[in-house]
Amino acid sequence: QGKLVESGGGLAQVGGSLRLSCEASGLTFSKYTMGWFRQAPGKEREFVGAVNWSGVNLTYYGDSVSGRFGITRDNVKNTVALQMNDLEPGDTAIYTCAASIRVGPMYWASPAALKAIDYWGQGTQVTVSS
Repeated sequence: QGKLVESGGGLAQVGGSLRLSCEASGLTFSKYTMGWFRQAPGKEREFVGAVNWSGVNLTYYGDSVSGRFGITRDNVKNTVALQMNDLEPGDTAIYTCAASIRVGPMYWASPAALKAIDYWGQGTQVTVSS
């Protein structure tokens, strides 16, 4: 059974940076599209970004983070990282790592993609203060 474990959340100031990491186990990591969602209190889950499985790192991002956040993966260490720069108060949320073998990163922004997520992490809190 696959498992995803996030780390790296915490408190940051506006304009600062944080780096989240997600380590996968129990799955053939290189076959999965990996990505991140976030959910703020009282709001729906929001797509943050995703990276495809192959050595050609195709990445897609949600509109609210594009240009500020970056996703990378390491298929040797079975990890995916989310580098968050120029943080804003609106980035405050629980960030959750996800994996899908069925849906490529270009479709993760679609609400229907949530049904095709095979594994979820437990989530990590990110708080951005002004």
